[in-house]
Amino acid sequence: MTVTDNGGATATTTVAVAVAKCSAAGTKASTLSPWPSVCVQTSKGELVFEVYDKTSPITAANFLTYVGEGFYNGVIFHRVIPGFVIQTGGYASGLVAKPPTHAPITLESNNGLKNWQYTLAMARTSVPDSATSQFFINLVDNHSLDYDPKQATPNGYAVFGQVISGTSVVDAIGTVATGAAGGLTDVPVQEVLIRSVVRMP
Repeated sequence: MTVTDNGGATATTTVAVAVAKCSAAGTKASTLSPWPSVCVQTSKGELVFEVYDKTSPITAANFLTYVGEGFYNGVIFHRVIPGFVIQTGGYASGLVAKPPTHAPITLESNNGLKNWQYTLAMARTSVPDSATSQFFINLVDNHSLDYDPKQATPNGYAVFGQVISGTSVVDAIGTVATGAAGGLTDVPVQEVLIRSVVRMP
């Protein structure tokens, strides 16, 4: 880039520009999916999610809104529990809390979808309708997180998507070394960063 001032003097510098792209394999997986999909570039590699907007309309719309606004660009996987889940959407690099920008949503756990390996589900507090921006990826089949019709109150964790490309990346993230930091446990010792999340055409 070259800049010229009013006196005709010029200065030239190089500016690094990161362009969010999806690989050929990721693009193909997205094209083959009948659902909306997003491409995620992480410091461990690429992921592609399909999002079940018909089965989980409220949850999917919430997630895609955050994606469209660029909320997830620069967040980290702040919770990694081997053999269970990896979680993101609440902290930026440096373990800086990133508050949600939209109101909590209604729990859609009773949508027929199960917490199978590599599915995406919304994280929440003990309050059923409290999910906002944080979500997790199941590392194994976690049916203890599914909706249970035997319980009287809303329960379970709402599944809204699936990893359709990059499961080896999920597995790699799920085995990183973790420790306690910032009042949290199960935090990766070396940050696992989400560089970009873009909706695929």
